[in-house]
Amino acid sequence: MRIHINRILCTTDFSDFSNQTIPHGIALAKAFDAELFVCHIIDLPFAAMNGEVQIDPIEQQSRMMDYAREHLSRLFEQEQIRWAPVVAIGHTADEIARTVEKKRIDITISATHGRSGLKRLLLGSVTERLMHTISCPLLIIGGRQVGTLNKQREHVPPRRVLVGCDFSQDSDLAFQYSLAMAQEFEAELHLVHVVEPPVYQNVLAAATPADESLGMSVMEQLREQLEAMVPEETRNWCDLTITLREGKPDEELIRYAAAKEIDLIVLGVRGHGLVEKLFIGSTTDRVARSAPCPVLSVKPVEKQRG
Repeated sequence: MRIHINRILCTTDFSDFSNQTIPHGIALAKAFDAELFVCHIIDLPFAAMNGEVQIDPIEQQSRMMDYAREHLSRLFEQEQIRWAPVVAIGHTADEIARTVEKKRIDITISATHGRSGLKRLLLGSVTERLMHTISCPLLIIGGRQVGTLNKQREHVPPRRVLVGCDFSQDSDLAFQYSLAMAQEFEAELHLVHVVEPPVYQNVLAAATPADESLGMSVMEQLREQLEAMVPEETRNWCDLTITLREGKPDEELIRYAAAKEIDLIVLGVRGHGLVEKLFIGSTTDRVARSAPCPVLSVKPVEKQRG
């Protein structure tokens, strides 16, 4: 598996926070000699709430689209890369998804404010909807990363890649993608599995203080499974670290990323029930909201097209 990044889509709503995606898009475009599309969606109901109401809706739309194109041109007037603006009117997540398909985008970059709980439910998250709907990997720039932009630009492509594995189909794809990235960028690869006590409690409960060997064997079996995932030839070129940790997956992955100064986290995406997805989210959702570095979310093709 090799990574082919020829077309990059960078999204922005022109806020200072959302504009954090642009340096990442520029850096990746330069690294891959790729074409960069910069997308701004005009959501008219949202614009109306902010006072952008005109008697003539056609004139209103034309004026807003002209402003968006001019603003994008100012943002890129000093950049020597191939880029093109994408300005559309409609629901933000839906229009971005359509652009991904129409332009055959290889990777999309979006920002998330890192909201959680009820505030996240009420305000919604375009980035998290994109994570579960678009047909290409999504590079997520989180709210915790604001102020570290210069450091991040220095490490695009990444020097250290972390991939979380729970032995599911989703995490297997994430591992394959992270392996390809490590080879492409000659980066360190950190393969981490987090042992959740509730998940393993039936097995681990059998290990008493007098017989700790059983508990150790469970960990050894998990490590053997992780080792078996790595192709033998990979060890000839890849600086690989395999780690087992205990606790909540999102919390442990975030701690590991901070401790090891990881430049990119790669995780798989899976579906959840409505209530769980809205209030709690998946491990990938939670990591993306709080990680100290960008998070790349990937998912199986059948889910992308479903």
